[in-house]
Amino acid sequence: MIEAELKARVHAPEAVMRQLEERATARVEVYQDTYYDRPDGSLEKAGEELRVRTVHGADGTRTVLTYKGAAVDEESGSKPEHETSVEDAEQAHAILRGLGHVVLIAFEKRCRNYDFTAHGRQMLATPVRVPEIDGTFLEVETLVNEDDVPAALDDIRAVLAGLGIGVEDLTRQTYTGAVAAQPG
Repeated sequence: MIEAELKARVHAPEAVMRQLEERATARVEVYQDTYYDRPDGSLEKAGEELRVRTVHGADGTRTVLTYKGAAVDEESGSKPEHETSVEDAEQAHAILRGLGHVVLIAFEKRCRNYDFTAHGRQMLATPVRVPEIDGTFLEVETLVNEDDVPAALDDIRAVLAGLGIGVEDLTRQTYTGAVAAQPG
């Protein structure tokens, strides 16, 4: 499956969250993300991602291992995504290190997840704050087959427009790149 996703900078986060609250109940979660690469950086160079994410929320803590392939849509950066639950986060980290992978970057994402249906699709809208980066971002995504990516992105643009977010607010900047660019 392809994670068709658009990300935007949000200039009025409270207003956007009020609108999202009308669609769904928020799931407040904190993600501890650790991205891995091969020592030669070949995953990043190929636009691929290997991540261990531990999610802390009201319902407890869970960990997922995710591999994202190279983008199938350059404008949005939408990628194939393969994800599985992991019983023990420390063991997942140990396995990746044991296989020769190295930590590329690690950071925290503070999220409010809203699951809802729009345009006949299951959508996930997530206002995000990353402590190292100024501002609030909004990710809107849906899982689709590769041939449905253009139509899904159009539906996501319609959701964003309904939230008052225009195409000028869209960004391809990655959290990993933005955090890595911070001084210190």
